[in-house]
Amino acid sequence: MEYQIKCARIVRKIIAGLMIASFLVSLVYSYISASSTVSHTTHRISAGLNGKTSGMQGDDHITSGRRGILPNKGEENMKNKTSKVPPLLSCNLNDHRSDVCEIHSNVRIHGNSSSIFFSSDKTMELKENRTWTIKPYTRKFDSYVIENVRAVTIKPFNASSEAPKCNLYRNITAVVFSKGIYAGKNFFHDFSDVLVPLFITARQFEGEVQILMADLQPIWIEKHKKFFNQISNYEIIDFNNENQVLCYPHAIVGLYSHNDFTVDPSRTPNNYSMLDFAKLMRRTYSLERDLATNLVEGSKKKPRLLIIARNRTRKLLNIGEVIAVGEELGFEVAVNESSLHTNIEDFARMVNSFDVMLAVHGAGLTNEVFLPTNAVVIQIVPWGNLHWMSYNFYGIAPTKMMLKYLQYCISEEESTLIDLYPRDHAVFRDPDSIHRQGWAALDKIYLSQQSVKVNITRFKPILTRALELLGDRNFNVVSQELLFCPD
Repeated sequence: MEYQIKCARIVRKIIAGLMIASFLVSLVYSYISASSTVSHTTHRISAGLNGKTSGMQGDDHITSGRRGILPNKGEENMKNKTSKVPPLLSCNLNDHRSDVCEIHSNVRIHGNSSSIFFSSDKTMELKENRTWTIKPYTRKFDSYVIENVRAVTIKPFNASSEAPKCNLYRNITAVVFSKGIYAGKNFFHDFSDVLVPLFITARQFEGEVQILMADLQPIWIEKHKKFFNQISNYEIIDFNNENQVLCYPHAIVGLYSHNDFTVDPSRTPNNYSMLDFAKLMRRTYSLERDLATNLVEGSKKKPRLLIIARNRTRKLLNIGEVIAVGEELGFEVAVNESSLHTNIEDFARMVNSFDVMLAVHGAGLTNEVFLPTNAVVIQIVPWGNLHWMSYNFYGIAPTKMMLKYLQYCISEEESTLIDLYPRDHAVFRDPDSIHRQGWAALDKIYLSQQSVKVNITRFKPILTRALELLGDRNFNVVSQELLFCPD
């Protein structure tokens, strides 16, 4: 009997040992499986603040709401969520600037094939084989550029269809878009086509978002690295060359864009505005000045006038006379020129140290985003009925950033075109007929062939008005004056 009791105890110990061993084996297996999921190499551009590693065209408008993202429990969690959710796919293909799709689902992205898959589950009332194709760029109205943007295909899958296996899962939002071809060649397009739309789209996630960028250029990413670090805590993925399947619970394909170089707070999450964008820029580059020189308080410090020079087209030929009249009025005047190779951080700090910035229409005016509150922007508009185009590009943003704006339209006598065309030519008599010939004709004549020599007597009141505006400390009053410009 005693022998049988001993045998029973031994058997129980053996069974308990086997159970413990089985449990340990399952833990090891789970660890190995998880490790193998994240052991592959991804194509990344290092731009994250914290060094974190991360890791389909339709013909209608599909409406969807928003939902929060649950804590990370892996891919199975995305498959099995049963809480209240909006439709899984929401696409706006009717906006004049950009197509955007948002996906709230088990999203699987394979960049190299430009394919995005998402789990349709039972809530997706779509035909099984339907796909959407969009070109995720913010200038869809520009046929020249959009032809060169690779389309992205969005396709649903369900339990009965094949889907690529996840190589890497992150419980954050993915934003997929193309840089396009203008950004990197023109400073204005850096902001208007990419940086401002990215702010509109991704700032709401407070860093918990990953950028998957098509057509990226590493040197351009490096140039704007500090800005990207403000938007995302994660490295940038080279979308075109990414062979892994990257998985997320939420993805935005395309960037929201409201207009050229501006933000409409009524259309942004958290009512973000162009002023918020300017403040982010000041924080990005540690800009010291929040306010322009206060002339009201009788400061003995001279207000500072910066002239952004151009060395090829639309040059200000009598820049020396402008400097002289500026100094006569009491300005400390400096001349500088930005280019594609300018260090953006150094230039931003330099611009921020001035109270008034003056430039002939062109990309250099984009630097107004670095000016302190209540500073004054002066845009000189060349001949050719360019006043509304100039205002839309560089005149709307200043007032939204609590800056003052003055626009000076030159007369035909102040244009070098008088040396190239007779006075009875359509270039002078009917500029709109040149516009009707298309962008190529407008660009050739009014933007590329023309330089400016301002009439100092006519122009001096502009600088006088800038001084008056520096003395106006009512920041909430919008000040934009278009002087000598047609109605």
